[in-house]
Amino acid sequence: MINAITSAYQMLSKHGIADIMQNTVTGEKSLHASAFFDAGDIISEFTAGHIFNTPTYLTVQTGENKHITLDPEFLQYINHSCDPNVFFDTTHMQLLALKEIQPGDELMFFYPSSEWEMTQNFDCFCGTKQCLHKIQGAAYLSEEETQRYKLTDFILSRLQNRKK
Repeated sequence: MINAITSAYQMLSKHGIADIMQNTVTGEKSLHASAFFDAGDIISEFTAGHIFNTPTYLTVQTGENKHITLDPEFLQYINHSCDPNVFFDTTHMQLLALKEIQPGDELMFFYPSSEWEMTQNFDCFCGTKQCLHKIQGAAYLSEEETQRYKLTDFILSRLQNRKK
């Protein structure tokens, strides 16, 4: 984990459980924990701000042709990692800690854990040992890769249908 308490980050806003930070070198915004969370902790409840039929850069998929913006909005600053520390449980509408998170740690989730097909594929440079390098959505994950990650109930159902 990269600790946000460095000179490369500037605080943009505080949101109780987490702070929006901006990297002063790259300009990238990210969400960093402002408290300790243990694996399994509920970090935040969330709801659908808006519901769309198609994905956008800022939506999370919750069902077939159902993509939501997050409320509270500050959760949109959770970036991708192939070694995530948080998970969007879209069945219970909770953000969960997957592992111990220290104050200052960047909150990161595995985008394909909730996205079947992504509107904007990208090359990943997270630098983790298990980096997939190309992020396109769960539809493109191998069977082995799907076993490595916690996935939403919607994605799990799509994967079951893919096997049939």
